[in-house]
Amino acid sequence: MSSAVEQGPVVEVDGHDLPVSCPGPQTPLWSLHPKVFLDMSTGQAKCPYCGTDYRLKPGSKVHAH
Repeated sequence: MSSAVEQGPVVEVDGHDLPVSCPGPQTPLWSLHPKVFLDMSTGQAKCPYCGTDYRLKPGSKVHAH
């Protein structure tokens, strides 16, 4: 029995891409799930629906909104 956890894709975002929501605009229609906004305060977040891992690009600057 395998104990490997299935990982979703990794998406790197820049500071100007905030706020981040999943599914993103490039998601195919067959793969849509309810829209959820992700907390990027730690520099990364994982979508609770599809497992996509969102990460801030190294050196990106987060601007106040």
